[in-house]
Amino acid sequence: MGADGKRDAASAGGRTPTRRRGALPAAVALCAVIVVVTAILIVTLPREESGGSELPALADAHGIGLGVAVAVNPLVHDDDYQNVVTGNYTSVTAENTMKWQYVQPERYEFDWSGPDAVVGFAGRNGLDVRGHTLLWHNQQPAWLSEGSWTEAELLGVMREHMDALMGRYQGRITTWDVINEPLVDGGPGLRENLWYQVLGEDYIAEALRMAHEVDPDARLYINEFGIEGAGDKADALHELVTGLLDRGVPLHGIGFQGHFVHGAVPEDMAEQMRRYSDLGLDVTVSELDVRIPEPAEPEQLEEQAREYQRVVEACLDVPTCVNVTVWGVSDHHSWIPDWFPGYTDALPFDDSYRPKPALGGMVQALERRPSERRTGPRP
Repeated sequence: MGADGKRDAASAGGRTPTRRRGALPAAVALCAVIVVVTAILIVTLPREESGGSELPALADAHGIGLGVAVAVNPLVHDDDYQNVVTGNYTSVTAENTMKWQYVQPERYEFDWSGPDAVVGFAGRNGLDVRGHTLLWHNQQPAWLSEGSWTEAELLGVMREHMDALMGRYQGRITTWDVINEPLVDGGPGLRENLWYQVLGEDYIAEALRMAHEVDPDARLYINEFGIEGAGDKADALHELVTGLLDRGVPLHGIGFQGHFVHGAVPEDMAEQMRRYSDLGLDVTVSELDVRIPEPAEPEQLEEQAREYQRVVEACLDVPTCVNVTVWGVSDHHSWIPDWFPGYTDALPFDDSYRPKPALGGMVQALERRPSERRTGPRP
């Protein structure tokens, strides 16, 4: 029975006129206590549930990280938002504030307020940080995207940016998405972005080598979507990665973004991950959400829970899968409604930070798989 049902039942009990006159004050007092206690439980239980779960301990038992993408403003100002992060996850990724547009809006002018807030929060709360992202075709400042660059100039700009961003957080951010979404949306070719246009297809190798020079201890990733199931794009990335490794380019992992539509989570995700595990690379699920056509029905949320469970199980089935990161703290902060109108409810917490069945799906995945020693560092 929900909160409204409990309040209705209490009111009905208060109207019953069958008690002896002498017992009425005591009965009324007892009912008042019951109503107050019930009201307290109704108000506080959802907050307590959203504030903490079994997930961090279960993830630690498996030796994997369980992360969440965070936005700066609620991370700084919203206690409930903070409690969901610290109570349910072991790592954070900056959703936007470390992207080029925000961290270097003008050349040589860096805004460290957002990145410092994320890294500082993580440090105070014992959370790991995944760096996102160094090179991407989106969210670039105008001075960069509209500039006219020679090859040498653009390499110099790239090095300046990496020196500043990676150098500032060296030792505190140990995993970086160096290359984000290098392939065209439908696959299989490389995207015609600024870096490709000026530097050619070797820009990926150049960026990875450069990042390794700036921070030799960092784990360097290529992060991509649409590779979670078999297809041309998945094959193209595997071919690209194999070529980089054959040339000795420093690359340590692949991020499977995992932006899924409800009902379309691929069954062969673990198989696709193993292709990179076989190459000696770590893999992560880096940006997990499962969007549902609105309005989301209860049965769809239950099915979504099984989809979240299946994704976490895929990670557990691959020895070098080191992290699963959910892309957003709650549905209120999700990017999905803006980018995919007509879709909603993509995350494990609702607009009011109440846990949804998807959270239980992740718990079940971690509870049902036996713990085993895992290879590679946990980001």
